[in-house]
Amino acid sequence: MRWLISLVSFASLSTCTNFPWEKVQLAEKDIYPDVDFGNTHGARYTGPRCKIAPGDPGWPSEEEWDKFNQTLGGVLLKPVPPGAVCYAGDYYDADKCNYLLTRASGTRFYSDDPITVLTDWVAGNTCPVSRNPAGNCTQGGFPVYVVNATTVKHIQLAVNFARNRHLRLVIKNAGHDFNGRSVGFGALSILTHHLKEFEYIPEYTIGPYTGRAARVSAGIETWELVNYMDKYNITIEIPGGDTVGAFGGWIAGGGHNFLSSVYGHGADQVLAFQVVTADGRYRLVTPEENGDLFYAMLGGGGSTYGVLTSAIIKVHPPTPVTTVHLAFHVGSPSSTIKATETFWSGVWLYQSLAPALCDAGATHYSYVRKGAASNTSYTFDVDFHIPFLTPPQITALLTPLYTSLNRLGIPANLTTIPPATLPAAGTRPPKTGAGAAPGNVYFASRLFPRSNWADQAVYNTTFAAIRATVEEGGFTFHGVNFWTPRAVAGWPGTRNSIAAHWRGAIMHADVFDDGFRSLGVGRQTPEEFWERHGRLERVMKRVREVTPDGGAYFNEADVLEPEWQRAFFGEGYGRLVGVKRRRDPWGVFWAVNTPGCERWAVEEGRGLPTQDGRLCLTGE
Repeated sequence: MRWLISLVSFASLSTCTNFPWEKVQLAEKDIYPDVDFGNTHGARYTGPRCKIAPGDPGWPSEEEWDKFNQTLGGVLLKPVPPGAVCYAGDYYDADKCNYLLTRASGTRFYSDDPITVLTDWVAGNTCPVSRNPAGNCTQGGFPVYVVNATTVKHIQLAVNFARNRHLRLVIKNAGHDFNGRSVGFGALSILTHHLKEFEYIPEYTIGPYTGRAARVSAGIETWELVNYMDKYNITIEIPGGDTVGAFGGWIAGGGHNFLSSVYGHGADQVLAFQVVTADGRYRLVTPEENGDLFYAMLGGGGSTYGVLTSAIIKVHPPTPVTTVHLAFHVGSPSSTIKATETFWSGVWLYQSLAPALCDAGATHYSYVRKGAASNTSYTFDVDFHIPFLTPPQITALLTPLYTSLNRLGIPANLTTIPPATLPAAGTRPPKTGAGAAPGNVYFASRLFPRSNWADQAVYNTTFAAIRATVEEGGFTFHGVNFWTPRAVAGWPGTRNSIAAHWRGAIMHADVFDDGFRSLGVGRQTPEEFWERHGRLERVMKRVREVTPDGGAYFNEADVLEPEWQRAFFGEGYGRLVGVKRRRDPWGVFWAVNTPGCERWAVEEGRGLPTQDGRLCLTGE
């Protein structure tokens, strides 16, 4: 009977695919106890308090790993941190170390490495690349084994093996991981990076949507989408960084883009997708079929409910965008602004006009920075991305800002509007996705409600908190202004879990601790880390106080965000936890600050928010 049920299940699922590799699924003949499917009905976690790690009695033997690899067809990897080639020992290689130090950052090396993430400290920084390294190189928070997935079967086997053997499981796509959700001590990792197919669909219908669409694999990066946009003369909402994996964590956190004010969030673009859930089953997800997963996986946090393999997304007509740049500064010999207060009046004025600009479809990215060693030196710059409008319309839109800046004594010239371009313009030769390299970035973020701009006194208090992040904290303030209410999201964006404070925000802002970039958490003492974090938290506390109806963007946030459940997921958090418990009663998927993660915690041992410790039950 079990054989018959499985056969029917395999046959029906194999028809719900976007690409040929998705038809390669786990078959009855491949199953043995370690890789058998789960059953969520009445299920619960029955393993030890901590997930099994190397050295534990339950850690799979070499023979068991070999058997698992044979079932996988030989795609199991056991990589070491790239920096191991710089340390004395079995992996030392002076030439390779020199390559990492001098040339790798301009290539695809780090993007294609199976375990590297682009923020060093999250894995404990236990094996940094260095010409004269101090200490030893250890695996730290990097996974021990990696399944280099190129079929659905590979993903099903990894999920089942991790669940049945009580192993920590992580998912890595492109490695743009600021908080440590793609790494984990002693983990088995699923690498979706090489799932890279695309199919343009000139006309597609699902529910009330009829229009252009595309089938996309989970591993496609921004630069690859840009090339497809150029090939088919279309527009797709894409992440900002060339090497970001668009259909992994980006849509799971919501995703923003320079076209967000006209097309909504990244998650709003998804019409349907395929996923392997915690029981190892491969499922089609639409707003109507497995609708709880549609809701949860689009805005409700990544690495939590399943492994997305492919999606069908909206495609838009060629969208001409005009980019206008504005910059001014004070406190340097070349500055024409004489007073610091004039500078801040200019920034105040710019921000005050955000609602009007966003209502016209603009999205704008700005930076306010403090001089290296001066309380009177500041710089401001912004790029306005304005779709569809003609030069006369853009002039009319921006003239109030530019006229007012000149009245303040800030020279601002709007005599020439640059020509509009398509988002994929300038891709000859095609993009190659080179240049991503790890760093140590640390920042916090906030979603600023549009309502804070509706009252002059509230806006002034809000701006004072923004100013303090730079002037008093010495941090860089990076604002992204857009407006994405449900009317902009359209169907089926109204069916996902993007929080109301995302929909109601007029700005998402990151506050960067630029001084952190030269440091590594793994090489700091806990006291040094907490001192730096305390400085950041002091200014962010003030920002949160003036934005009580705001929140924070899950993908770009402080891993130590207070009350993160509300900040990231808002009023939908309870519903998301319900989906998590129902779909994954075993806790197969876990990532920091995701719905239901409170049941587990990393016991790191040094008091740092890194992923180089054991994952253990908390009793909650």
